[in-house]
Amino acid sequence: MAKGDLVAPYLNIILPVYNEEDRLLRGVEGTMRHFDETGFQSYQLTIVDNASVDGTEAIARQLASEHAVVRYIRLERKGVGVAFQAGIAANESPVVGYMDIDLSTDVRHLDEVIALFEADPDLGMVNGSRLAADSVTTGRKWYRNVTSHGLTFVLKAAVGLKATDSICGFKFFRRDVVERLIEETLASGGADDGWFFIIELLLRAERDGVKICELPVRWADDPGTKVDVVSQVVEYLRQIRCLRRRL
Repeated sequence: MAKGDLVAPYLNIILPVYNEEDRLLRGVEGTMRHFDETGFQSYQLTIVDNASVDGTEAIARQLASEHAVVRYIRLERKGVGVAFQAGIAANESPVVGYMDIDLSTDVRHLDEVIALFEADPDLGMVNGSRLAADSVTTGRKWYRNVTSHGLTFVLKAAVGLKATDSICGFKFFRRDVVERLIEETLASGGADDGWFFIIELLLRAERDGVKICELPVRWADDPGTKVDVVSQVVEYLRQIRCLRRRL
């Protein structure tokens, strides 16, 4: 739904993408198919493209032209943080968040997100967790387990993280809450383009006393995902040092 429409959909799902021509169609159609099956229609899918150079843009524009619930935003910068900010800036829905386009997190958890926000007007954030006791993960490579658990341990020790998982690509907010958190983060100099922008929002939500529901999720690793573990760890440590100075 475009800016200026009288009634915005209840839920806006931001889908950050970069060179996702192989997974974009499946991710969008899989999400729409789920909502068709449940009968929930008050939603929007906002594809935010971080300067893709493959066929992502063409696929996204085609989806947006064919489906009223799909919006496409093209950026010329990379990074989940940049994409999330752009998606929030264009958002009019009362509940907004993001999830990974590969649908690693079971799309059925969207039903729980909707139910949680509808049931509790004081709820400010739902944080998906792959590492909670009741979470179910499959196909996860050992080194990704090490980096995820290690990041959580260091964040708890260095900046007082309370959540069991800071980086799961499944986070949703009340509109006013996320707008305030972004404003605080930018005002403090927190302008990371990537994942740590989202992590900082979570940390600020915890410190601001935002009511957060941690949602254990069913999560399946995408075998096509590739990670340079060494560079990832180095970047994690650099970003944590920056976080400590700002928080």
